[in-house]
Amino acid sequence: MNRTIKVEKSIRGFMKVIFNRPEKRNAVNYQLMDELQSILAEAACDDEIKLLVLTGAGTDAFCSGGDLGEFQDLYTEEEAFTMLSKMGEVLYALAVFPKPTMAFINGSAVGGGCEIATACDFRLAKSGVRVGFVQGTLGITTGWGGASLLLEKIPGQNAVKLLMGANIHKAEEAKGLGFVDEIAGSWEGFAEDLLRHETRVLMAYKKLLINKWEAGGLKGRMDAEIRECAKLWASDAHHAAVSRFLNKKK
Repeated sequence: MNRTIKVEKSIRGFMKVIFNRPEKRNAVNYQLMDELQSILAEAACDDEIKLLVLTGAGTDAFCSGGDLGEFQDLYTEEEAFTMLSKMGEVLYALAVFPKPTMAFINGSAVGGGCEIATACDFRLAKSGVRVGFVQGTLGITTGWGGASLLLEKIPGQNAVKLLMGANIHKAEEAKGLGFVDEIAGSWEGFAEDLLRHETRVLMAYKKLLINKWEAGGLKGRMDAEIRECAKLWASDAHHAAVSRFLNKKK
């Protein structure tokens, strides 16, 4: 079985995690969830890693969210919850990863792709790439806990605009809303400010952030968000929207 994630580790202190399903616009399936969960667990204990960089294979997509072709058979609330909570655990692990994390959005990031980017500490995007929390167009909300994370990362009013509007935005507009930290053709320059410091320094600052989230009950809020999405997943409106989307792709 081909791996859905490529990993590149550098002696400079970073690990590059590349979503490697370009034929599916780097969409998340069960295999990718399992691989990402394993990578995060191993990297967290690797003293040689100072920074984790997530990006997508190819130039078209960072990540297009969940693979609806694989998940279309999930019909009931409990079936949906099993899948959503599985990725929710991975997303939380990414959010509380003990070292800095960065999403280099080198292509479109929609739906769950934006949730993954939100879980990272920093978000850099190439000029003109398109991003959007489009879940609302499918009759559901963010399903992996991304909204709870977004409300921690950017001003509430901007988060609500991105979530309720369910629109596609160019990276430059997303930067204006605080979702994107920097428009850049590469991530290396931004990373230099991090890589020149001792790992323990970076981890100490990250721990302060994690402590804040734990005190504020972030995990519980993400779990509640996932449960609400599972209820909406079982609705006729969602299943009809997924059917229209899949038929449109054919």
